[in-house]
Amino acid sequence: MKSRYRRVLLKLSGEALAGTAGQGIDYAIVGRIARDIQEVHDAGVQVCLVIGGGNIVRGVTAAKTGMDRAGADYMGMLATVINGLAMQASLEALGVPTRVLSAIPMTTVAEPYIRRRAMRHLEKGRVVVFAGGTGNPFFTTDSAAALRANEMNCDAILKGTQVDGVYSADPHKDKSATRYDTLSYLEVLSKDLKVMDAAAISLARENGVPIVVFSIHEAGSFAAVLAGKGKWTTITDGAKGG
Repeated sequence: MKSRYRRVLLKLSGEALAGTAGQGIDYAIVGRIARDIQEVHDAGVQVCLVIGGGNIVRGVTAAKTGMDRAGADYMGMLATVINGLAMQASLEALGVPTRVLSAIPMTTVAEPYIRRRAMRHLEKGRVVVFAGGTGNPFFTTDSAAALRANEMNCDAILKGTQVDGVYSADPHKDKSATRYDTLSYLEVLSKDLKVMDAAAISLARENGVPIVVFSIHEAGSFAAVLAGKGKWTTITDGAKGG
């Protein structure tokens, strides 16, 4: 496999790990995604990940019950650590060296997030999982993904979703939904397309990091997209990426 990018950040939702149950962790799915990451890693691409926590706790949802929003968000951030540890276990079972770095210090189970340490892990050929969000409430894991991708000088953000790109509406509910091959950052914001939150899109735009949206549920799709095969949507300003 010849990749279009040297270093990428893969962003997954927590629900991607849950399977048909919609919550919790489906370890068969985690293993399948880990094999996809292994294929990319073995091809020499430096990979880092941000995984959401919505399969365990979603801060916004918990806050709607009357819980303090900051406390609810911290619960969601802890959920991302659980998902990160599950992914680490699956990757290392495949022989892929992996480090979980948490923005919330918990040195018994994960390394603290230190940018230079994370860069060194990538340079040594390790997969790096960024857990704990940004370490602050009121920020989503989309924002954390855009932030870490910029800090790590990633060539692109790969957003693994339920469908093979960005659509004008949910294609599972609206059969007339239009699929886009390319979009600009401003189009995503102006059309209010639910790809990543506005803060994440703006951060990617400010630093010219392309966002590539593809289906994580098709085995081998991660490697295929990096090789320029299959279906995906690229979000860029046209000056960088493809």
